[in-house]
Amino acid sequence: MATVSKPAGTDKPVSTGSPVDGDFLRMADPYRRELLAHCYRMLGSVHDAEDLVQETYLRAWRSYDRFEGRSSLRTWLYRIATRTCLTALESRGRRPLPTGLGGPGSDAADDLVQQPETPWLEPIPDGMVDDERTDPAAIVTSRESMRLALIAAMQHLPPRQRAVLILRDVLQWRAAEVAEALDTSTPAVNSILQRARAQLEQAAPKPEEVVEPAGSEQRALLDRYVAAFEDKDVSAIVELFTSDAVWEMPPFTGWYRTPENIGRLIDTQCPAGPGDMRLVATEANGQPAFGVYMRGDDGVYRPFHLQVLTLTAAGVAHVAAFFDHRLFATFGLPETAPDRPLRPAH
Repeated sequence: MATVSKPAGTDKPVSTGSPVDGDFLRMADPYRRELLAHCYRMLGSVHDAEDLVQETYLRAWRSYDRFEGRSSLRTWLYRIATRTCLTALESRGRRPLPTGLGGPGSDAADDLVQQPETPWLEPIPDGMVDDERTDPAAIVTSRESMRLALIAAMQHLPPRQRAVLILRDVLQWRAAEVAEALDTSTPAVNSILQRARAQLEQAAPKPEEVVEPAGSEQRALLDRYVAAFEDKDVSAIVELFTSDAVWEMPPFTGWYRTPENIGRLIDTQCPAGPGDMRLVATEANGQPAFGVYMRGDDGVYRPFHLQVLTLTAAGVAHVAAFFDHRLFATFGLPETAPDRPLRPAH
Protein backbone atom coordinates (compact mmCIF):
# COMPACT_ATOMS: atom_id res chain seq x y z
CA MET A 1 0.00 0.00 0.00
CA ALA A 2 1.32 3.47 -0.85
CA THR A 3 2.10 5.71 2.09
CA VAL A 4 2.71 9.41 2.63
CA SER A 5 5.77 10.05 4.75
CA LYS A 6 7.26 13.16 6.30
CA PRO A 7 10.89 13.84 5.45
CA ALA A 8 13.20 15.49 7.96
CA GLY A 9 12.89 19.24 8.09
CA THR A 10 9.62 19.54 6.17
CA ASP A 11 5.91 19.02 6.62
CA LYS A 12 5.27 18.21 2.97
CA PRO A 13 4.00 14.76 2.12
CA VAL A 14 6.14 12.75 -0.24
CA SER A 15 4.73 11.63 -3.57
CA THR A 16 4.48 7.88 -3.94
CA GLY A 17 4.44 8.19 -7.69
CA SER A 18 0.80 7.33 -8.31
CA PRO A 19 -1.19 9.64 -10.64
CA VAL A 20 -3.78 10.31 -7.93
CA ASP A 21 -1.06 11.20 -5.44
CA GLY A 22 0.71 13.53 -7.84
CA ASP A 23 -2.53 15.25 -8.79
CA PHE A 24 -3.48 15.69 -5.14
CA LEU A 25 -0.13 17.23 -4.18
CA ARG A 26 -0.20 19.62 -7.13
CA MET A 27 -3.71 20.80 -6.32
CA ALA A 28 -3.50 20.87 -2.51
CA ASP A 29 -0.02 22.16 -1.73
CA PRO A 30 -0.78 25.87 -2.46
CA TYR A 31 -3.13 25.89 0.57
CA ARG A 32 -0.51 24.71 3.05
CA ARG A 33 0.33 28.12 4.55
CA GLU A 34 -3.26 29.14 5.14
CA LEU A 35 -4.13 25.74 6.59
CA LEU A 36 -1.21 26.11 8.99
CA ALA A 37 -2.56 29.51 10.02
CA HIS A 38 -6.02 27.97 10.51
CA CYS A 39 -4.72 25.13 12.68
CA TYR A 40 -2.60 27.59 14.67
CA ARG A 41 -5.63 29.78 15.39
CA MET A 42 -7.44 26.68 16.61
CA LEU A 43 -4.59 25.21 18.70
CA GLY A 44 -2.45 28.17 19.77
CA SER A 45 0.71 26.13 19.13
CA VAL A 46 2.93 26.30 16.06
CA HIS A 47 4.28 22.81 16.74
CA ASP A 48 0.82 21.25 17.17
CA ALA A 49 -0.41 23.15 14.10
CA GLU A 50 2.37 21.69 11.95
CA ASP A 51 1.48 18.18 13.10
CA LEU A 52 -2.22 18.69 12.40
CA VAL A 53 -1.61 20.12 8.94
CA GLN A 54 0.37 17.00 8.18
CA GLU A 55 -2.52 14.90 9.54
CA THR A 56 -4.97 16.94 7.42
CA TYR A 57 -3.01 16.23 4.25
CA LEU A 58 -2.70 12.57 5.12
CA ARG A 59 -6.46 12.25 5.66
CA ALA A 60 -7.21 14.24 2.51
CA TRP A 61 -4.79 12.17 0.40
CA ARG A 62 -6.35 8.93 1.63
CA SER A 63 -9.83 10.10 0.62
CA TYR A 64 -8.95 12.17 -2.44
CA ASP A 65 -10.32 9.56 -4.84
CA ARG A 66 -13.73 10.12 -3.18
CA PHE A 67 -13.62 13.91 -3.50
CA GLU A 68 -16.65 14.70 -5.62
CA GLY A 69 -15.99 18.38 -6.28
CA ARG A 70 -19.29 19.58 -4.78
CA SER A 71 -17.22 22.24 -3.01
CA SER A 72 -13.85 23.73 -3.89
CA LEU A 73 -10.74 21.78 -2.92
CA ARG A 74 -9.83 24.62 -0.56
CA THR A 75 -13.15 24.35 1.28
CA TRP A 76 -12.83 20.57 1.44
CA LEU A 77 -9.35 20.84 2.97
CA TYR A 78 -10.55 23.37 5.53
CA ARG A 79 -13.35 21.02 6.57
CA ILE A 80 -10.86 18.22 7.13
CA ALA A 81 -8.47 20.53 8.97
CA THR A 82 -11.22 21.87 11.24
CA ARG A 83 -12.46 18.42 12.15
CA THR A 84 -8.88 17.25 12.72
CA CYS A 85 -8.31 20.17 15.10
CA LEU A 86 -11.57 19.57 16.96
CA THR A 87 -10.66 15.90 17.43
CA ALA A 88 -7.23 16.89 18.76
CA LEU A 89 -8.75 19.44 21.14
CA GLU A 90 -10.92 16.77 22.75
CA SER A 91 -7.88 15.58 24.69
CA ARG A 92 -6.11 18.92 25.16
CA GLY A 93 -6.72 21.91 27.36
CA ARG A 94 -6.48 25.51 26.27
CA ARG A 95 -3.08 27.15 25.89
CA PRO A 96 -2.97 30.26 28.08
CA LEU A 97 -0.55 33.07 28.70
CA PRO A 98 0.12 33.93 32.36
CA THR A 99 -2.44 36.76 32.19
CA GLY A 100 -5.04 34.14 31.25
CA LEU A 101 -4.57 32.03 34.37
CA GLY A 102 -6.93 34.25 36.37
CA GLY A 103 -4.45 35.38 39.00
CA PRO A 104 -3.66 38.99 39.93
CA GLY A 105 -0.66 40.83 38.62
CA SER A 106 2.64 40.19 40.35
CA ASP A 107 5.15 42.43 42.07
CA ALA A 108 8.70 42.44 40.75
CA ALA A 109 9.92 41.50 44.23
CA ASP A 110 7.89 38.26 44.24
CA ASP A 111 9.67 34.95 43.73
CA LEU A 112 9.53 33.66 40.17
CA VAL A 113 7.39 30.52 39.91
CA GLN A 114 7.61 28.21 36.90
CA GLN A 115 4.82 25.95 35.66
CA PRO A 116 6.53 23.93 32.91
CA GLU A 117 3.80 21.30 32.78
CA THR A 118 1.29 23.86 31.45
CA PRO A 119 0.87 23.77 27.64
CA TRP A 120 1.53 27.47 27.11
CA LEU A 121 0.46 29.52 24.12
CA GLU A 122 3.17 29.75 21.45
CA PRO A 123 3.96 32.47 18.90
CA ILE A 124 4.24 31.68 15.21
CA PRO A 125 6.74 33.11 12.69
CA ASP A 126 5.23 35.45 10.11
CA GLY A 127 7.23 33.70 7.41
CA MET A 128 5.32 30.45 7.93
CA VAL A 129 1.86 31.95 7.43
CA ASP A 130 2.32 35.24 5.57
CA ASP A 131 -0.57 35.94 3.23
CA GLU A 132 0.77 35.85 -0.33
CA ARG A 133 -2.08 37.91 -1.75
CA THR A 134 -1.32 41.41 -3.02
CA ASP A 135 -4.54 43.03 -1.81
CA PRO A 136 -3.37 45.28 1.09
CA ALA A 137 -6.72 45.10 2.86
CA ALA A 138 -6.72 41.30 2.74
CA ILE A 139 -3.16 41.16 4.06
CA VAL A 140 -3.98 43.51 6.97
CA THR A 141 -7.06 41.45 7.85
CA SER A 142 -5.02 38.25 7.78
CA ARG A 143 -2.32 39.72 10.04
CA GLU A 144 -4.86 41.09 12.50
CA SER A 145 -6.40 37.63 12.83
CA MET A 146 -2.99 36.30 13.94
CA ARG A 147 -2.30 38.85 16.69
CA LEU A 148 -0.96 37.16 19.80
CA ALA A 149 -3.57 38.76 22.07
CA LEU A 150 -6.38 37.60 19.77
CA ILE A 151 -5.04 34.04 19.65
CA ALA A 152 -4.81 34.11 23.45
CA ALA A 153 -8.39 35.40 23.70
CA MET A 154 -9.61 32.62 21.38
CA GLN A 155 -8.17 30.08 23.80
CA HIS A 156 -10.90 31.05 26.26
CA LEU A 157 -13.56 29.85 23.82
CA PRO A 158 -14.73 26.23 23.77
CA PRO A 159 -13.26 24.48 20.70
CA ARG A 160 -16.53 24.42 18.75
CA GLN A 161 -17.13 28.13 19.34
CA ARG A 162 -13.54 28.77 18.29
CA ALA A 163 -14.07 26.89 15.04
CA VAL A 164 -17.31 28.72 14.19
CA LEU A 165 -15.79 32.11 14.96
CA ILE A 166 -12.74 31.46 12.77
CA LEU A 167 -14.75 30.04 9.86
CA ARG A 168 -17.32 32.83 9.94
CA ASP A 169 -15.35 35.94 10.95
CA VAL A 170 -11.84 35.18 9.71
CA LEU A 171 -12.50 33.05 6.63
CA GLN A 172 -15.85 34.72 5.87
CA TRP A 173 -17.72 31.46 5.28
CA ARG A 174 -21.49 31.56 5.06
CA ALA A 175 -23.36 30.11 8.04
CA ALA A 176 -24.69 27.29 5.88
CA GLU A 177 -21.15 26.33 4.84
CA VAL A 178 -20.04 26.23 8.47
CA ALA A 179 -23.06 24.17 9.40
CA GLU A 180 -22.22 21.61 6.74
CA ALA A 181 -18.57 21.48 7.80
CA LEU A 182 -19.49 20.89 11.44
CA ASP A 183 -22.50 18.63 10.86
CA THR A 184 -24.94 20.99 12.54
CA SER A 185 -27.71 23.42 11.58
CA THR A 186 -27.48 26.99 10.38
CA PRO A 187 -29.45 28.33 13.41
CA ALA A 188 -27.04 26.48 15.70
CA VAL A 189 -24.06 28.10 13.94
CA ASN A 190 -25.60 31.56 14.33
CA SER A 191 -26.24 30.94 18.02
CA ILE A 192 -22.71 29.65 18.62
CA LEU A 193 -21.24 32.62 16.73
CA GLN A 194 -23.22 35.10 18.83
CA ARG A 195 -21.92 33.56 22.07
CA ALA A 196 -18.35 33.42 20.75
CA ARG A 197 -18.37 37.07 19.66
CA ALA A 198 -19.75 38.18 23.01
CA GLN A 199 -17.05 36.34 24.93
CA LEU A 200 -14.27 37.45 22.63
CA GLU A 201 -15.38 41.07 22.86
CA GLN A 202 -14.40 41.03 26.54
CA ALA A 203 -10.89 39.70 25.97
CA ALA A 204 -9.68 40.64 22.50
CA PRO A 205 -7.71 43.85 21.81
CA LYS A 206 -9.24 46.60 19.72
CA PRO A 207 -7.56 46.65 16.25
CA GLU A 208 -7.19 50.42 16.31
CA GLU A 209 -5.10 50.22 19.50
CA VAL A 210 -2.27 48.38 17.71
CA VAL A 211 0.08 50.05 15.25
CA GLU A 212 2.19 48.42 12.55
CA PRO A 213 5.98 48.43 13.13
CA ALA A 214 6.75 49.69 9.61
CA GLY A 215 6.44 53.43 10.30
CA SER A 216 9.53 55.55 10.97
CA GLU A 217 8.45 56.35 14.54
CA GLN A 218 7.88 52.67 15.29
CA ARG A 219 11.24 51.69 13.76
CA ALA A 220 12.95 54.32 15.89
CA LEU A 221 11.13 53.00 18.97
CA LEU A 222 12.34 49.47 18.23
CA ASP A 223 15.91 50.69 17.73
CA ARG A 224 15.74 52.38 21.14
CA TYR A 225 14.29 49.20 22.62
CA VAL A 226 17.20 47.10 21.32
CA ALA A 227 19.76 49.60 22.57
CA ALA A 228 18.16 49.83 26.02
CA PHE A 229 18.08 46.07 26.50
CA GLU A 230 21.55 45.40 25.16
CA ASP A 231 22.92 48.11 27.46
CA LYS A 232 20.58 46.99 30.25
CA ASP A 233 19.64 50.61 30.72
CA VAL A 234 16.61 50.14 32.96
CA SER A 235 15.57 53.80 32.99
CA ALA A 236 15.58 53.84 29.18
CA ILE A 237 13.58 50.59 29.11
CA VAL A 238 10.95 52.05 31.45
CA GLU A 239 10.50 55.10 29.21
CA LEU A 240 9.52 52.91 26.24
CA PHE A 241 6.48 51.31 27.90
CA THR A 242 2.94 52.67 28.05
CA SER A 243 1.50 53.54 31.44
CA ASP A 244 -0.55 50.31 31.59
CA ALA A 245 2.01 48.05 29.89
CA VAL A 246 2.07 44.33 30.69
CA TRP A 247 5.04 41.95 30.73
CA GLU A 248 4.60 38.17 30.93
CA MET A 249 7.01 35.31 30.38
CA PRO A 250 5.82 31.70 30.22
CA PRO A 251 6.59 29.23 31.75
CA PHE A 252 6.74 31.67 34.69
CA THR A 253 3.24 32.22 36.03
CA GLY A 254 3.59 35.84 37.12
CA TRP A 255 2.67 38.84 35.02
CA TYR A 256 3.66 42.44 35.61
CA ARG A 257 1.88 45.73 34.99
CA THR A 258 3.23 49.32 34.77
CA PRO A 259 6.62 50.42 33.43
CA GLU A 260 8.11 50.86 36.91
CA ASN A 261 7.22 47.33 38.00
CA ILE A 262 8.53 45.91 34.72
CA GLY A 263 11.73 47.90 35.12
CA ARG A 264 12.27 46.53 38.64
CA LEU A 265 11.68 43.00 37.34
CA ILE A 266 14.33 43.40 34.63
CA ASP A 267 16.71 45.13 37.02
CA THR A 268 16.49 42.59 39.84
CA GLN A 269 15.43 39.27 38.26
CA CYS A 270 17.28 39.30 34.93
CA PRO A 271 20.85 38.00 35.42
CA ALA A 272 22.31 40.08 32.58
CA GLY A 273 24.55 43.07 32.98
CA PRO A 274 25.36 45.74 30.37
CA GLY A 275 26.50 44.03 27.18
CA ASP A 276 25.34 40.56 28.25
CA MET A 277 22.28 40.45 25.98
CA ARG A 278 21.99 40.56 22.21
CA LEU A 279 18.69 41.02 20.37
CA VAL A 280 18.11 39.59 16.89
CA ALA A 281 15.03 40.91 15.09
CA THR A 282 12.29 38.67 13.70
CA GLU A 283 8.48 38.81 13.30
CA ALA A 284 5.77 36.84 15.04
CA ASN A 285 1.98 36.98 14.78
CA GLY A 286 2.20 40.10 12.62
CA GLN A 287 4.17 41.85 15.38
CA PRO A 288 7.82 42.78 15.95
CA ALA A 289 9.77 40.16 17.86
CA PHE A 290 13.32 39.55 19.05
CA GLY A 291 15.37 36.51 19.82
CA VAL A 292 17.20 37.47 23.01
CA TYR A 293 20.61 35.88 23.60
CA MET A 294 22.57 35.78 26.87
CA ARG A 295 26.37 35.80 27.06
CA GLY A 296 27.83 32.78 28.83
CA ASP A 297 31.05 32.53 30.82
CA ASP A 298 32.81 31.57 27.59
CA GLY A 299 31.69 34.80 25.91
CA VAL A 300 29.24 33.06 23.54
CA TYR A 301 25.70 34.47 23.22
CA ARG A 302 23.16 31.62 23.41
CA PRO A 303 19.32 31.61 23.30
CA PHE A 304 17.69 33.14 26.38
CA HIS A 305 14.10 33.88 25.36
CA LEU A 306 11.94 35.14 22.46
CA GLN A 307 10.09 38.43 22.93
CA VAL A 308 6.93 39.38 21.01
CA LEU A 309 6.01 43.07 21.29
CA THR A 310 2.71 44.88 20.93
CA LEU A 311 3.18 48.49 19.84
CA THR A 312 0.71 51.34 20.21
CA ALA A 313 1.04 55.00 19.35
CA ALA A 314 2.05 55.62 22.97
CA GLY A 315 4.81 53.00 23.12
CA VAL A 316 5.29 49.32 23.94
CA ALA A 317 2.03 48.08 25.47
CA HIS A 318 2.79 44.39 25.93
CA VAL A 319 5.73 42.00 25.88
CA ALA A 320 5.39 38.22 25.89
CA ALA A 321 8.78 36.65 26.58
CA PHE A 322 8.81 32.94 25.73
CA PHE A 323 11.51 30.83 27.41
CA ASP A 324 10.97 27.83 25.12
CA HIS A 325 14.30 27.54 23.31
CA ARG A 326 12.74 25.34 20.61
CA LEU A 327 11.24 28.51 19.19
CA PHE A 328 14.64 29.78 18.06
CA ALA A 329 14.90 26.95 15.52
CA THR A 330 11.23 27.38 14.56
CA PHE A 331 11.89 31.05 13.80
CA GLY A 332 15.08 30.29 11.90
CA LEU A 333 17.15 32.23 14.43
CA PRO A 334 20.87 31.45 14.74
CA GLU A 335 22.21 29.14 17.44
CA THR A 336 24.46 31.93 18.69
CA ALA A 337 24.41 35.71 18.31
CA PRO A 338 27.37 37.85 17.30
CA ASP A 339 29.24 39.96 19.81
CA ARG A 340 29.16 43.73 19.26
CA PRO A 341 30.91 46.63 20.97
CA LEU A 342 28.87 48.09 23.81
CA ARG A 343 27.51 51.51 22.89
CA PRO A 344 29.07 54.39 24.80
CA ALA A 345 27.05 55.73 27.72
CA HIS A 346 25.25 59.04 27.13
